Amino acid sequence: MGESSTSGSPSSQSTPSDASIFKKWSRTFSLVTGIGVSEEERLGELQKFHGRTCEKWKKELMHYSPSVVFMLKHLKHSGCPVSPEHIVCVPCDFARSGGFSPQAGAIIVCQGKFFNKRHMEDTLVHELIHMYDHCKFKVDWNDLRHHACSEIRANSLSGDCRYMRELRRGFPSFAKQHQACVRRRAVLSVRANPACPDEATAERAVNEVWESCFNDTRPFDEIY
Repeated sequence: MGESSTSGSPSSQSTPSDASIFKKWSRTFSLVTGIGVSEEERLGELQKFHGRTCEKWKKELMHYSPSVVFMLKHLKHSGCPVSPEHIVCVPCDFARSGGFSPQAGAIIVCQGKFFNKRHMEDTLVHELIHMYDHCKFKVDWNDLRHHACSEIRANSLSGDCRYMRELRRGFPSFAKQHQACVRRRAVLSVRANPACPDEATAERAVNEVWESCFNDTRPFDEIY
């Protein structure tokens, strides 16, 4: 009797655990393959996963990323402290990985749009530079020269124009690669401004402020 009781105990304890593991694995398999679940359900679960990842990376970057922590410190010193509530992870239906809303005083981070945490770090620093410019220099975002200046600074100082990032985009240039990237991306952003009528106007705005704004690395000492 004693032996029968002892041999039965592990079986009764392991069965729920095994069933739970199998159920979880089966659910994951279904969501990955789409077998046994609707497309709407699969996409919903994927968005939840991207949301959790974005929030996790946001928390880590705000605490441990040297460049993000540096920007948060200088925003606070400029009278614009940034809390986690000012950085919002959301699903986006466009190609960009993030944005700054001057009206809301908030940064939008597009969950699921990042290659890795380093990509999200660069995006966050880019948008924090826009927030810093808005706070410290009172940027008028309808003024294309103001917008162009902030875009030049954000693209130059955030890491968005590192060589490997440009290579991934399909721009394997060597000669003045950083400047070419900053200029190209600044023109694209200014062109998307509703106040900008055409690409020629965007290019002119970038050209007019290029020298002073490219050389303005505040709050950094230099381009890193």
